[in-house]
Amino acid sequence: MTKTFDAIIIGAGQAGPPLAARLTAAGQTVALIEREQVGGTCVNTGCTPTKALVASAKIAHSVAHAKEYGISIGATPEVDFNAVLRRAMAISAKSRSSVEAWLDGMSGLTLVRGHARFTGPKRISVGGDSYEADQIFLNIGARAAIPDMPGLDQVDVLSNSDLFWLKERPEHLVVVGGSYIGLEFAQMFRRFGSRVTIVERGPHLAGKEDAEISEAIRAVLEAEGIAVRTNAECIHFSRSETGPVVGVDCTSGEPEIAGSHILLAVGRQPNTDDLGLEQTGVERDKRGFIGVNDRLETNILGIWALGDCNGKGAFTHTSYNDYEIVASNLLDGGARKVSDRVMSYGLYIDPPLGRTGLSEAEALAKGHKVLTGKRPMTRVGRAVEKGETQGLMKIVVDAETRAILGGAIFGPGGDEAIHSILDMIQMGAKVDALTNTMHIHPTVAELVPTISGALLPPEGP
Repeated sequence: MTKTFDAIIIGAGQAGPPLAARLTAAGQTVALIEREQVGGTCVNTGCTPTKALVASAKIAHSVAHAKEYGISIGATPEVDFNAVLRRAMAISAKSRSSVEAWLDGMSGLTLVRGHARFTGPKRISVGGDSYEADQIFLNIGARAAIPDMPGLDQVDVLSNSDLFWLKERPEHLVVVGGSYIGLEFAQMFRRFGSRVTIVERGPHLAGKEDAEISEAIRAVLEAEGIAVRTNAECIHFSRSETGPVVGVDCTSGEPEIAGSHILLAVGRQPNTDDLGLEQTGVERDKRGFIGVNDRLETNILGIWALGDCNGKGAFTHTSYNDYEIVASNLLDGGARKVSDRVMSYGLYIDPPLGRTGLSEAEALAKGHKVLTGKRPMTRVGRAVEKGETQGLMKIVVDAETRAILGGAIFGPGGDEAIHSILDMIQMGAKVDALTNTMHIHPTVAELVPTISGALLPPEGP
């Protein structure tokens, strides 16, 4: 027998539960299908537990450097690695339990546990039961990519999710991949006492950022004792008598790095390969991401894709914003579009990076004539007072229209301060409005108007 609903949502990540709440509040019957844990990546293996680990790592670092602030704490502090992990997972469990309680109290919702597979255009099978609806919403997320790399079958590698189940702190963690996930884990494990080496194929860490931001990130990590190998064009894996080995370069530098553990952090892939999507006609690109229009509709009427699986953003906030767009358009008569949002994100090393809009390189590639304003954190009073002077801030402006194109703040509170630039971009304000805004002293954000009033053309090659 087939059970019929007004809507079926596959995936209880950041978009699925709030969408279920809006649809049921509007009187619709909804089946929410989840094969693992509610809350998605963010609650279970992403934002929530990793930022809890970042907080523990920050405490460890602060204690280790207490004497620099005139504070003596006596004996050398010790990191109880298992206690650190237990704290992170307890916070994750509490958040997940909160989502479960919310869903349990949602009238009109049926929570189905199991692996959903399409058996027809609008029909889904879960554990032998059949469900169908005219409206289907895919919030199926993504997972760590495991590419075909030479020798990978010879070693055990860890994903970001696997790190939460370690029984002991790695002696030497080799992080393959110098982007956001890899960098966060690299710094936190170094602060927990592990030796850490980052291996990155490209010329810079955090390769989406402008060169001076990338180099500042590298300087912060190297100052904490993290070894960094960029331009690693010959990455391969093997096993020695003492443990796994990562081959780095075939032409120059130390050719191999022997570690105790390997974290593979080379990207994410959407969970679209085991749903039977071929039964629906829904189109996917060569990487498996579901194609959607500006309203997050797929090519099949009545099927939407939200969150990491649509390739429109791989963040909790983009997934939640996807829900807001779909709910507004379906239930409120809205006309919201993905293209209207300003892409923004954070890198949660310490200090954090907040980024919004276009980088200088991206703006130039799009044909803008640009002006930039910059300031090192050594010239930001709040950063000096906190003793956290690594990093810089930067704003990118169109030289002809005076429109604010983007910005980056890499320094204390950068993930919060960046919103002063993001909000201006979203409102369509010119840079002069930002320059004339009075910010609070002493803060990092108070220097944003200062740099916006001291714009210069890009430096030459």
